[in-house]
Amino acid sequence: MIKKIGIITSGGDSPGMNAAIRSLVRSALYNNIECTGFYRGYQGLIENDYKPLGLRDVSQRLGLGGTFLKSARSSEFLEKEYRSKAYENLKSHSVDLLIVIGGNGSIKGASVFSEDFNFPVIGIPASIDNDVFGTDHSIGFDTSLNTITNSIDKIRDTARSHNRLFFIEVMGRDCGNLAIHSGLATGACYVITPEIDFSIENLISRLDEGKKLYKTSSIVVVAEGNKYGSASKIAEDVGKIYQDYEIKVTILGHLQRGGSPSAFDRIVAGRLGMGAIDAIKSGKFNVIVGIIKNELNYSPINSVVKESNSIQNEIININSVISR
Repeated sequence: MIKKIGIITSGGDSPGMNAAIRSLVRSALYNNIECTGFYRGYQGLIENDYKPLGLRDVSQRLGLGGTFLKSARSSEFLEKEYRSKAYENLKSHSVDLLIVIGGNGSIKGASVFSEDFNFPVIGIPASIDNDVFGTDHSIGFDTSLNTITNSIDKIRDTARSHNRLFFIEVMGRDCGNLAIHSGLATGACYVITPEIDFSIENLISRLDEGKKLYKTSSIVVVAEGNKYGSASKIAEDVGKIYQDYEIKVTILGHLQRGGSPSAFDRIVAGRLGMGAIDAIKSGKFNVIVGIIKNELNYSPINSVVKESNSIQNEIININSVISR
């Protein structure tokens, strides 16, 4: 019997985390399950930094970006000594199950914690990279993608006014989902991701092709984790051998993490939050709650250790054909 759950938000913040907490708390209380929130993710578990969560504690949170429980990346949690402290703190509050809202690293941490202490956990994927295995939609991806799209649309206005080539650096340390999708959404002529080999020569060829079609400006989207280097390095190297454009660089940075979550992300967060409570009611523990083909899905939480969502070949192919 699960009578009380602990809730943390961990790793990089994602728009919609607050909506997920709200859904969890209200669904849990509806089913007579108490909730305790721990601040700053795993670090808050270690330091016993907590707050009981009631109905009113999650009011007016639905449209707020970030996470009111705050988040952190805890290096201490990598050591079993500190995971033991987290476990003892959970037991001191009579918490029966831990729900972790976060990305790949956070959910992997939950899997290790569960194995260490035979303690039930449930993961809810929240990652602007949309790279968590077991779901088509991670909380925050849609909002971040819309932020990038709106930003590039504005940059394109000045690009075409001044005959410029802009390199736009977006987040994506290991995964190019944001880059490849925003490239398609904005008509970028070229997208550079961690997964696809990149050469200056291929980019120059694409730019030349655009010039023959009378293009007077171009946009290149660069995922920060690509193997070649930063957007600034790529722009510098291109500028040494290609002078047909005035070259500029824009790094969107943490702008991509902020803002009110989109309607889609709020709905995803609501579904995943209630889905986690439904898992508890049906005895599904140590799982990731996801949405696949618009249906709730439960995958073993240790599967995220072995797998991750990769960029879609279909989107790559579309980009290669129509982004000219």
